[in-house]
Amino acid sequence: MKCRVAAACVSAVSLVVASAGEPPKKATVVGLLGGFEKAHDPNRGVRKLVLKLRDMPGVSAESFSNHRPGQIMKYILRSLDLNQDGKLDVTEKTSARVILFGQSLGGSRVVAVARGLRKKGIPVLLTVQIDSVGLRDGRIPDNVQSAANFYQKEILTFRGEDEIRAADPAKTRILLNQRFFYPPLLPSYSKPESWARRTLGGAHAKLEADPILWAEVELLVRGALGVSALLSSNN
Repeated sequence: MKCRVAAACVSAVSLVVASAGEPPKKATVVGLLGGFEKAHDPNRGVRKLVLKLRDMPGVSAESFSNHRPGQIMKYILRSLDLNQDGKLDVTEKTSARVILFGQSLGGSRVVAVARGLRKKGIPVLLTVQIDSVGLRDGRIPDNVQSAANFYQKEILTFRGEDEIRAADPAKTRILLNQRFFYPPLLPSYSKPESWARRTLGGAHAKLEADPILWAEVELLVRGALGVSALLSSNN
């Protein structure tokens, strides 16, 4: 499914919310930044969303640089180890509620981390890729329950993966492949914070700074975490 207009994707987002009919349980949310950005850069959309999600009960959320796969996996496994015995038993694995989202190279790393969790027998509740740049990032492994993809295809910039597909459609629901448009000769409502990003980053930087994009990503994540959490966030 390719969504060209944000409003057309409301029904796809509601699929996640509708599937979350039980009270929120402990969840692990990991945000992965693009390029060589620092994990705790307060100006990046990934980091901003992670900090917002920390206000939700039962949610363990952290952001990481995309080039630190060892740290990412260690954090997830430690978070899932509920009895803190240094290993994951069958119950801890099957009850895992993991959400992964990332931008640019971080989007590609999201898929790589999901594959790593698959090898360990750990399911993933949701993956979200934002202008994902990398190799083998278009095929979502079958341990992922739902996946979403946001991208742009403007000229003179890094261009994100335009279509993600399920390795096994019976196990993974592709919620959306949504394109954002930033015509190069027209003014944009999306304003990257630095001169370098505004001047040289093109549509890739504009998407990363787009408040509409991050509102949609937040809706997807909160919806996957549970209806109660989604409603409480608006109070």
